[in-house]
Amino acid sequence: MTGLPEYWPDALLHLKRKDRVLAGVVKNYNGEGLLKRGDPYGTLVRAIVGQQISTLAAAAIWRRMETSLIEINPKGVLSIGEEKLRDFGLTRQKSKYIHGLANSFVSGEVGTHIWQDQDSESVINSLIKINGIGRWTAEMFLIFHLARPDVLPLRDLGLRKGISILYGKGRNLSDSEMYSIAEVWRPWRSVATWYIWRSLDPEPVNY
Repeated sequence: MTGLPEYWPDALLHLKRKDRVLAGVVKNYNGEGLLKRGDPYGTLVRAIVGQQISTLAAAAIWRRMETSLIEINPKGVLSIGEEKLRDFGLTRQKSKYIHGLANSFVSGEVGTHIWQDQDSESVINSLIKINGIGRWTAEMFLIFHLARPDVLPLRDLGLRKGISILYGKGRNLSDSEMYSIAEVWRPWRSVATWYIWRSLDPEPVNY
């Protein structure tokens, strides 16, 4: 874990100036923020663990993994096998994805060195070729590992719920309405997303 992205203070100034609703959310969580992760494999595994489950459930599974494994890295995961991964509370499918991802890292199939220089859509297109990684997981990687400042993961259920509560009085908003609301957040939509998540969850979201 490497701490807050360098752009965070500038992003907060912009968001508080442009969006009164979001300014209130930021004020409630003063001093908190996204923690960038330096480990690409760990970030992807965290995102796979978090697919379609609550933040609290994902955190519980991750704590069990951290307790049992000295280090969550490709070689460590390969050393215990898929069945042991299921003991942590993972589904058979997620265990298979995480084990397969470890193989891809060890074999060199995953070219981690190229991602820093690619634009966000190119990174997404590269990642979704890996079994178990869809657009949402790739977007979490962009936000939490590459620290891209302007990602809007609109397929994320938590983000959609938060926008609906904060801006629609609980009414389900359409994609076009959400994109319109988020337009003023540019070029810091990742930061806005993090604070909307934070407004919903008892624990900060950190993949």
